[in-house]
Amino acid sequence: MSTRLLTLLAATELGSLLVLLVNLATVHVPVVASILGPLHGCTYVAVIIGTAMRARPLSLPTLFSIIPGVGGTLAVATLRGSPR
Repeated sequence: MSTRLLTLLAATELGSLLVLLVNLATVHVPVVASILGPLHGCTYVAVIIGTAMRARPLSLPTLFSIIPGVGGTLAVATLRGSPR
């Protein structure tokens, strides 16, 4: 999986989590949660799988990607710093 696609997935994961948390802390519109909840979950899993495909399954970037929210961003930053 390309680093560009992983960056997009990580940004979507983090953005959807932030919107979910803001929604929960303020107005709590159920429609927002019902739409963004599954989107966040899917992108979270996609980041983990994509990172494991790009790096090794038990590598540092893959372990970073398991952290919800910021893990994808950490994984992408680690992948950009390592040669491949």
